[in-house]
Amino acid sequence: MNADEKADATRQVILRMEAALGANSNDMAAHFHDDFRWMGNRGCGTKTGLAAFRTNWQLPLRAAFTKREYKTERFICEDGWASCFGHIEATHSGSFMGIAPTGKRVTIPYMDFWKVEDGKIADNWVSVDFPHVLAQLGVDVFDGHGWESFDRGEKTPPRPV
Repeated sequence: MNADEKADATRQVILRMEAALGANSNDMAAHFHDDFRWMGNRGCGTKTGLAAFRTNWQLPLRAAFTKREYKTERFICEDGWASCFGHIEATHSGSFMGIAPTGKRVTIPYMDFWKVEDGKIADNWVSVDFPHVLAQLGVDVFDGHGWESFDRGEKTPPRPV
């Protein structure tokens, strides 16, 4: 298999997995190695193995956010690696980070990097923008100190020493 064929095969693994997530599949074994690693940013945690992924990520996400629509904006594949960025549009229907359900429709931005081996996902590095989600629910995790204030001209960035 040449590099382009391997990249396409990798893309197909990810597309099938993403379709299964979008269809609310409860059986992800076809897409992930049993001992795969899911490594998220702060607030998301790290999951080792398919059971931990399901119990400590997939089910809590589904409980907090229903009517999910996965919107991948761009895939990049090379050899046995794939990455993407996009967002989930969902309804806040269950408790999330201590916030009671609001019924609000939110956008959950994400980036994924996958390592595919033997036709299944072996590793998945993930960044989910929880501060963005929380802001939509009325919580500013930066307590007004986010650097967006520099962009809006509300504050002057400090000078380096």
